[in-house]
Amino acid sequence: MDTAAEQAPAPDREQQAAAYRNLIVATVGFTLTFWAWNLIAPMSGDYKERLGLGSFQQSFLVAVPVLVGSLGRIPVGALTDRFGARAMFPAVSALTVVPVLLLIPAKDSYGAMLAVGFLLGLGGTTFAIGIPLVNSWFPPAKRGLALGVFGMGMGGVALSGYFTPRIAKHGENLPFLIVAGALVVYSLLAAVLITDRPDRRVPTDTLAHRLGQAGGLRVTWELSALYAIGFGGIVAFGVYLPTYLKTWYEMSPTEAGTKAAGFALVTVLFRPFGGWLSDRIHPALVTAGALLAAALMAIVQAFDPGLYPVGTVALLCMAAGLGTASGSVFALVSQVTPQAQVGSVTGIVGAMGGLGGFVPPLVMGAIHSAKGSYSIGFMLLSDLALAGCVYAYGRMRTLRPSD
Repeated sequence: MDTAAEQAPAPDREQQAAAYRNLIVATVGFTLTFWAWNLIAPMSGDYKERLGLGSFQQSFLVAVPVLVGSLGRIPVGALTDRFGARAMFPAVSALTVVPVLLLIPAKDSYGAMLAVGFLLGLGGTTFAIGIPLVNSWFPPAKRGLALGVFGMGMGGVALSGYFTPRIAKHGENLPFLIVAGALVVYSLLAAVLITDRPDRRVPTDTLAHRLGQAGGLRVTWELSALYAIGFGGIVAFGVYLPTYLKTWYEMSPTEAGTKAAGFALVTVLFRPFGGWLSDRIHPALVTAGALLAAALMAIVQAFDPGLYPVGTVALLCMAAGLGTASGSVFALVSQVTPQAQVGSVTGIVGAMGGLGGFVPPLVMGAIHSAKGSYSIGFMLLSDLALAGCVYAYGRMRTLRPSD
């Protein structure tokens, strides 16, 4: 007969298996929806030529999904607190299919593309579903790495940048059909495989009240500012780097998309590194160091170096810094936020991060249109990153959950 001691580890093994299953499925879903969210950017050069767009119009087109997806994280995060990821992930993934398919008939009208881009922002909201799901399943000692692994789903930008223009060569509508089909399959699998923790606390108060509570926490806005710099920089370069490389370094659309995908891949790889490192030292210190590195590389790029080797090294090191900071900031979120409010706080912080990605493409496009240079834009990024570095080190490293 088995003893109680021999039987005890079974529930732990089952819970661990469920935790990793949810992490894998959520990461795959985040990757697919992020690819969908970023479908316009790799094709923006084609849309510019087809529709006769200026630099600012092109920048605004690729930025609209970022804005909507960012703001949408606020209600989606709060709804995840209420209904759980098991309901929200399949639902949002399935609904994202609609704007992906609408990109096909909208391609000949700038107004229609803006409208579909608005709807496409829905794909960017899954971040606020996955973070509370993963956060709930993993213990604090492993939470930073787990959140970093989930954050690798932003590699959907790299997939989109690399594959979307190549698939389009075989049929201009083919990328949208493939992504829509993948989302349909995923939403069905997610409905079966994603599970919320049995002991998940379900809030009973209203959505407005939960958002008000989360918004009333000082740490929510401190983390939002840091995430707007780190993740915002990633999103901004994810959507605008192909345009920058084509305009400044005169690359072909395919080559620019490939280089931008490499930038995004580095951010993806360094995000779990930021989480892993934050499990070992204070995440505020990790954030400060990462933002300092990004700031220094932005200064280098502001002097318009040649792409090989200086420009390439500067951009990739900048990607590493921004990716590390994105992972460490959410490790900090998990340390200082009450479990029942993780979704609401994540929604706000994630929204600010996305908004941090909405503004730079518009600024870069406007500056280039007015001055014929991108240097001012890179110097602004360096200033913001240095400010975040100082604040993370000076204030956030002394933060406690009660602050």
